[in-house]
Amino acid sequence: MPNPLKYNKKFDELNEEEKKLLELNKKTIADFVEQSSSISDVNYATRNAHAKTYAAAKGAFWIEPDIPESLQPYFDKEKFDLTIRFSNAQLKIKNSKKDIPAYGFAVQIKDENGVLLANYPLVNFPLFPINSVSTFLKLFTAVNRFYIKKWNSVFTVLLQIIKIIPSLLTGDMIRNMIKLLRKRNDFILSFDYHSIGAYRLGDHIIKIKLSPQSVDKNIGKKQKVKDSLKNYLQTHDFTADVLIQICYDLKDQPVNKLNVEWKNAPFIKIGEVKIEKDSLLDSRNCNTELLSFNPFESKIFFQPVGKIQKLRDEAYKVSVQTRRKINKLLHGKNS
Repeated sequence: MPNPLKYNKKFDELNEEEKKLLELNKKTIADFVEQSSSISDVNYATRNAHAKTYAAAKGAFWIEPDIPESLQPYFDKEKFDLTIRFSNAQLKIKNSKKDIPAYGFAVQIKDENGVLLANYPLVNFPLFPINSVSTFLKLFTAVNRFYIKKWNSVFTVLLQIIKIIPSLLTGDMIRNMIKLLRKRNDFILSFDYHSIGAYRLGDHIIKIKLSPQSVDKNIGKKQKVKDSLKNYLQTHDFTADVLIQICYDLKDQPVNKLNVEWKNAPFIKIGEVKIEKDSLLDSRNCNTELLSFNPFESKIFFQPVGKIQKLRDEAYKVSVQTRRKINKLLHGKNS
């Protein structure tokens, strides 16, 4: 294999127009979170994405014994402690039996002293349909305004959706959408989970995939997703392979083109995520809902890479700050 491509901060840089649109977007994120308790009819301020929590659990990340030598400096322990949150991608929490099959598997990794090493919000779809930063910001801003009852944003939402249609028509996007459609009724833990965008691993640039071992896709067909997931985790151990791809060439492994899969970059198994049965956290505890999985709180050499990823840094900060402020007022909680 060729030498891995080294991280460069230019991958993350926004132009002046994008920076202005980001400031506008941050304002609508704060407005959304401030009104989120009434939007979702709950007694706390929610996230502005993946608002619906199914469950949270403790787990462990066991490192592969024969991990490649070049990766060993980043995994100097046999085992790392995990906190895991399972969620749905919708902005608004709905108490429905049938959710759209857009699931989150967010992982927080800490060392033996409880110090945060990395946050990885993974999802069950490997691609992102928008490559243009300005289009993404305009769409996200319009969607936030729509949810906070500014109905004049409907036209803007539709216009931005029309703009992203061409990027939905790549072979990789179409193939993965068909795959998701076929699996739409499958059990939440039977899906693979992906980082979508790229992350740093020291100077390397990687993508992450979490692939469950031997989980029956037909579990919980007649139950709500939340109930089937909790029942499973109370009575079963769960194990998933942790795989990475390394970026060698931007032509085959593009950092800022998120609607295509990486080619010519074999998956390397670096370990396993394990959740022992009955390791669920108390979902009624406000601190569980207030868990943050912001990947930009990770150590610098584990942080996200790319322009779309950079937007998430600012979005996470505004969302968390506003959420904590509102929930402190509602419940006297500081975090």
